[in-house]
Amino acid sequence: MIQVKKLILNPFQENTYIVYDQTGEALIIDPGCFAQSEIDEVKWFVDSNGLTVKQIILTHGHIDHILGVDSLRDLYKVKCLAHDNDLPLIEASPKLGQMYGLTFDKAPKIDAFIKDGDRIPIGESIIEVIHTPGHSMGGVCFFLRNEKILFTGDTLFNGSIGRTDLPGGNFEVLIASISQKIIPLGEGVTVYPGHGNSTTIGFEKQNNPFLQKG
Repeated sequence: MIQVKKLILNPFQENTYIVYDQTGEALIIDPGCFAQSEIDEVKWFVDSNGLTVKQIILTHGHIDHILGVDSLRDLYKVKCLAHDNDLPLIEASPKLGQMYGLTFDKAPKIDAFIKDGDRIPIGESIIEVIHTPGHSMGGVCFFLRNEKILFTGDTLFNGSIGRTDLPGGNFEVLIASISQKIIPLGEGVTVYPGHGNSTTIGFEKQNNPFLQKG
């Protein structure tokens, strides 16, 4: 059975997720760890639950979701995966960090690229990659079909959607991604977003003001 641990990290209050099952295999989604204390928080949870981190995977390349990539890659000797359309965002992260008053010496390395339709194993389960551009050009969601769990990054939030006024953002493209790729997954799917509280596709379909027609 898949378990999800949420850690709320960095000045942007970003959600970092540790996903694991009874085999002890784990993935880290969007490691936003900025302070050493946040790295330590991840390490404590992994160690205390006897987990083996297999990979780091990114929903997109904005700085608040990638701050801890290099530290955790070095700690666990694993690869970091992201969509190649967001590589320019990731490479620009040190400059973007200066804009927000964050010291971020170098852009994290991406070891391999993921694309729509890819399948990432985690223990006895499979994570499906769904390309959902709009918040960024390389934004993706991670879907565990059997468990009805979806990690949406900054594509879809509880009661809102991702910003589209940042580089690579496009409102029409984002709405199309949500309407055509997320809503059809089913109303009973639990959504774990990149910020804020979890929700369900059904709740967002009925209540999210950005998804209401007319």
